[in-house]
Amino acid sequence: MVKICYIDESGDLGTLPLRSDPDGNHQPVLAIGGIFIDHESLYELTHDFIKLKYRYYPGLNYPTDKFLDRIIPEIKGADLRRNAMRAGRRIKRHAIGFLDRIIDLFYKYDIRIVGRIWVKIPGKPFNGKAVYTSSIQSIYTYFDNYLQQECDYGIVIADSRDYIKNINLSHSVFTQKFRYLYPLYQNIVEMPCFGHSNNLAGLQLCDILCSALLFPIASYVYCSQVINNVHVQPAALELRSRYGHRLRELQHRYTNKDGFNMGGIVVSDPIQKQNAIAMFKDV
Repeated sequence: MVKICYIDESGDLGTLPLRSDPDGNHQPVLAIGGIFIDHESLYELTHDFIKLKYRYYPGLNYPTDKFLDRIIPEIKGADLRRNAMRAGRRIKRHAIGFLDRIIDLFYKYDIRIVGRIWVKIPGKPFNGKAVYTSSIQSIYTYFDNYLQQECDYGIVIADSRDYIKNINLSHSVFTQKFRYLYPLYQNIVEMPCFGHSNNLAGLQLCDILCSALLFPIASYVYCSQVINNVHVQPAALELRSRYGHRLRELQHRYTNKDGFNMGGIVVSDPIQKQNAIAMFKDV
């Protein structure tokens, strides 16, 4: 028995400019997500996902007519986000229908979600490296708790970035897992592996979660009062209304030994001081 945590992100590690540009592409939040999948479900889940891709996007650049080759071209979460919020009625309805079926897959295969969302302050330096590292360590903590509850062991597969970033991230986990006193992540068997999403349904699903749902909802909910650019779209409230309660139910949350609530989607909002509840419902 092995569980797998897939990790991906939406947004960049750069600083947000002080002045908003309505046509600008600066990303106001960084959303880093993890999804937990039982490896015993992976075969059926992958086949269902491929069928869903081909049903909704038969015109993708599939390399051959073979069924399994249909995993290779990706339906990027950023494209789904744009289609679901800014496209015409027909394209929007098509994207929403696909997202509906994706969330249905999460429920069918009991996929749990966790993540960290960081809201940037305009004009203030954003330490992307430290934020990314701490986020991965948090997801490792949540995943390790999940594994303990399930009496199971697991591995982590993160979307590959570049060699140096992968090495630094892996070492940050290494120093926690193999430290002399109170080593962490004992139910996670190794350092994160880094994969290319073209052959990993789990990474493609995590990209859709982060880029098509968490990122746009967070960008509007936490930034609409101070930022005006292409990523802050009022239509994100429609996504929250449609998916917020379902995403909230899919979270892995728990209470630690000190009595603090942990896990799920955790938001750092230094601008309006809102918590993650605003991601899921109007507060």
